[in-house]
Amino acid sequence: MDEMKNTFEKQSGGISVQTSHIFPVIKKWLYSEKEIFVRELVSNASDAVTKLKRLSSLGQYDADGEEFRITVKLDREEKTLTVSDNGIGMNADEVKKYICNIALSGALEFIEKYEQGDASNGIIGHFGLGFYSAFMVASTVEIVTASIDGSPAVHWECSDDGDYTIEGASYDRGHGTDVILHLSSEGEEYLNGRALRNVLDKYCAFMPVDIYYEDSDDKKDENAETKPINDTAPLWQKAPSTCTEEEYADFYTKLFNDYRKPLFQIHINAEYPLNFKGILYFPPIRSEYDNLEGQVKLYYNQVFVADNIKEVIPDFLLMLKGALDCPDLPLNVSRSYLQNSGYVSKISAHIVKKVADKINGLYNTEREKFNEYWKDIRIFVEYGCLRDKKFYDRVKDSLLLRLTSGELVSVNEYLESAKEKHEGKIYYATDKIAQAQYISMFESQGIKVALVEGPLDFQFISMLESENSVKFLRIDSDVADALKGEDSDAFSDDALAEIFKNVSGVENLKVEYSALKDEGVPAILNIPEEMRRMNDMMRYYMQNSEEAPMTLGEATLILNTKNSLIRTVSSVEDSDKKTNGAKQIWSLALLAQRTLTAEELKTFLAQCYTTLEDSLKK
Repeated sequence: MDEMKNTFEKQSGGISVQTSHIFPVIKKWLYSEKEIFVRELVSNASDAVTKLKRLSSLGQYDADGEEFRITVKLDREEKTLTVSDNGIGMNADEVKKYICNIALSGALEFIEKYEQGDASNGIIGHFGLGFYSAFMVASTVEIVTASIDGSPAVHWECSDDGDYTIEGASYDRGHGTDVILHLSSEGEEYLNGRALRNVLDKYCAFMPVDIYYEDSDDKKDENAETKPINDTAPLWQKAPSTCTEEEYADFYTKLFNDYRKPLFQIHINAEYPLNFKGILYFPPIRSEYDNLEGQVKLYYNQVFVADNIKEVIPDFLLMLKGALDCPDLPLNVSRSYLQNSGYVSKISAHIVKKVADKINGLYNTEREKFNEYWKDIRIFVEYGCLRDKKFYDRVKDSLLLRLTSGELVSVNEYLESAKEKHEGKIYYATDKIAQAQYISMFESQGIKVALVEGPLDFQFISMLESENSVKFLRIDSDVADALKGEDSDAFSDDALAEIFKNVSGVENLKVEYSALKDEGVPAILNIPEEMRRMNDMMRYYMQNSEEAPMTLGEATLILNTKNSLIRTVSSVEDSDKKTNGAKQIWSLALLAQRTLTAEELKTFLAQCYTTLEDSLKK
């Protein structure tokens, strides 16, 4: 080896050109994220091993018996951090070509933008600077490397001012590369083993080559079995058919340190032309107050890139958690690239398709489970249908309605059961308690009532109406034919109708008489569906019913001719008693529609007290 060391003379030089500009930028750039140097150096080592494995698979190198590995070693006393591999290595010419020359084409223009504060995309990786990220934490960097071609080993050393030396070296491992960082004051935090391990776990947890970690402060046990700190075969690399539910749950825990079981997962194995893999999870939602923002980690050939990739995931699926491995994306991918890449758009579209396929699969083959999941995924599915017509077209037959009874039925199932009594109409309620009287009337006649409980639901049902031959009607906006009975003693009292108009204070109130099957209900106040939706939307957005009074201008008061109270009020001759009776019936009908205002409630209670007192005097 000593002879090989002296086969060429020691040389000196300066790294490329404009080093007075480029090195200060390297040290300053991403100061708060300087941990990225770990990813760059370990991924370089992984690439060196992968290249050698490739040559072996092609029969161009005999790797029989070799155990490929990467070692990250921390020496606290020497203040060094060393990344070693037994990969393909480099000869002197390759060191000069790949290490001593930075590809600066376009770099100066970039530096100018950086100095103007427009370097949001970063420079590491753009100009062959990945290796040089080491200088963010090191005052001096050494490389000792030997190529598989049998050339003499090479020692390269460079200070953070860009001055280097290159000479022959001794290398006792046959082939491979050691990168030795002499940590500067900016890099002393990585002398903390726990901090370094956290960075390794973040960026290197799934790299394809075994990684071993050594710490000079750790007590050595010669009998102890050392294990890689990474998983070289992450679950997304396996065929979905070979993965168990337990493996999916364990992998979710490993990714997010979350021991709750996810609802279900979507395993993606897209081949040409997309070429990406991944596993996406619908996380459990404990309550409506849970943070619904998900986290999808992006990898490049098993190397961690980022965990904030909203451009790859459609906005209605941002609660998803998981991992995507996209080898056709740049390792140092920028946000502008993600926003403008056709490849990313296709990935996003494929994810939407896979989510739709999963929803349909659960609906068709695991309906009981799907019903359990629906409460957690409903809002995202509905929003997705509103945002993406293709998504709606794929899942439309799997959309569920929650009924006031608690039952879940698909839109198609509801319409099929409604053919006899109200074909093409879906009746709904917005408040089970406030609208209990109406719900009871409908359910007593075998009419199912769906629940529509928020502003998103209103937009959703409007979309369903536009896409289908269906009409959604709130139960207090229309008297279904099924609620009407036959009344041989039907009557109409125009004078009473005028009294109701007067006591209501509603100028355009319509008063109609109808025989209802439920004889216990004296009156129903109906508001047209369009006006009803406008009122509901105003109430939800203003969040205060008193600030969003209900518009009653086109309301219709239905007086039940089969109800004894209506017949009694109609037959009363005393005009004051007739008016007082009409006031109370109106207030009760209005109360079934909405909460009374303070003044209305005050008047209603006074009426009740008077009526009670009069009844006790008799």
